[in-house]
Amino acid sequence: MPIGKMKWYDAERGFGFVSNPGDEDVYVGKQVLPEGVTELHPGQRIEFDFASGRRGPQALRVKVLDKPRKPQHRYSPDELNSMIADLVSLLEARVQPDLRAGRFPERKSGHQVAEILRAVAKELDT
Repeated sequence: MPIGKMKWYDAERGFGFVSNPGDEDVYVGKQVLPEGVTELHPGQRIEFDFASGRRGPQALRVKVLDKPRKPQHRYSPDELNSMIADLVSLLEARVQPDLRAGRFPERKSGHQVAEILRAVAKELDT
């Protein structure tokens, strides 16, 4: 049985994908999770059997090898508060003026702001 790391798993939708060494990623549905396991976490190692399905390889049996890692906050609440205040200032100075003028921000600027937004969102979601 191959051993792979979970790429992602959405407990609400009931599926995710695990990396398959040397081959394409494998679909993991909630119906193949061991008893008592309701979700898998990114980076968690699992052992699995799989077979080809209509849409690609699908896991048939799963054995969880690692306990899920509890996500850790990277920043203290004070640091995060400061980051959010800076983010609000950045949005007001670089994004809103362009939008108010009826155009989108330049691609490079928009990409940079989006990366910062994703980082803050990830920290809040942890």
